[in-house]
Amino acid sequence: MAMYGVTQGLLDCGHAVRVLSLSSDKHPVAADMEDTVFARQTQFQSVSIDLTINPVDATIALLCGESYNVKRFYSKDFDRLLTVILQSETFDIVHVESIFMAPYLDTIRRFSKAPVVLRAHNVEHRIWQQIAKGERRHLRRWYLKHLALSLRQYELEKVNIFDGIVCITEADADMFRQLGCRKRMVSIPFGVDLKPLTPTDPEPNSLFHIGSMDWMPNQASITWFLDKVWPLLHREMPQLHLYLAGRRMPTQLLQSRLEGVTVVGEVEDSGKFIASKQINIVPLLSGSGIRIKIIEAMSLGKAIVTTSVGAAGIDYTDGHNLLIADTAEGFVNQVRRLIDNPELSVALGQNARKLVETHYCRKALAERLSSFYETLLQ
Repeated sequence: MAMYGVTQGLLDCGHAVRVLSLSSDKHPVAADMEDTVFARQTQFQSVSIDLTINPVDATIALLCGESYNVKRFYSKDFDRLLTVILQSETFDIVHVESIFMAPYLDTIRRFSKAPVVLRAHNVEHRIWQQIAKGERRHLRRWYLKHLALSLRQYELEKVNIFDGIVCITEADADMFRQLGCRKRMVSIPFGVDLKPLTPTDPEPNSLFHIGSMDWMPNQASITWFLDKVWPLLHREMPQLHLYLAGRRMPTQLLQSRLEGVTVVGEVEDSGKFIASKQINIVPLLSGSGIRIKIIEAMSLGKAIVTTSVGAAGIDYTDGHNLLIADTAEGFVNQVRRLIDNPELSVALGQNARKLVETHYCRKALAERLSSFYETLLQ
């Protein structure tokens, strides 16, 4: 969603954009993608890549001190197609989405004189540090710490090789500066194409979470919520019902039979799903960047309860446009406030929508990105 938002925003501003993408089993390109207006506008092309964890490659990377997180994303076929495109066309800017595409930087430099911009969705090694910290199994924690360390070394080396860095939050930009990044940098958050709200009657006493469940921080947060928070909520307010939605739902969640919990899995229309429920819970325990699904829920006028980590990067005011809870008891108290005071739930949703209108409009953010491009070209 973040990558599409930037591309569509640039198109809305009148720029010519070409998109070359990796297609993995985790994030496959839709079979009918080539027939879409977006694909025709961007001359969209993709190359398939296998991102399955290979124990042999992982061990070699471990012994060689390389970042296996990044190494998996290199494809010779992608590199060859990138070379053909750069040799046949001239670009003003080459925009690279995420540090995991940095292995192609040498090819870009070889065949293009354009400034190369990195859009950093997160400070990636920080996520892995946080995941490792929360891991209880000793061997797995040791390996996760190694992944975090090797990714940190790679990330700090590469950010200074790009011509400009676009962070999604100012907190991430500050962290890169503290870690020694001296390149031109700007923070531009995720933006949405705001549409008029359609009046709906959400299901009373309904909580929901939606997010990609193949992302480890989401898995850890929902596991924590079901273990520590839901028993307290269900005992105190048995009328509540929790819905869990998202692609690639883990088997243990799909097979769970918790009273009052429905595991929906992937939904066809996230907007309709969000609109049909009352309170969005985002119990995120690790991560950086900005939570796109929170911005989407805010744009739909939803009351949200999240952690300080989940709200990081959003220009929020606790109690005005969302509620913060960092403990199990905190989540219970905040959900109780919303259930006991329906007018508070409505007010939070209205204020959340206003925040998105003023700070997270897609076209306005694309214009800021265009201005940053101009500074690099000058």
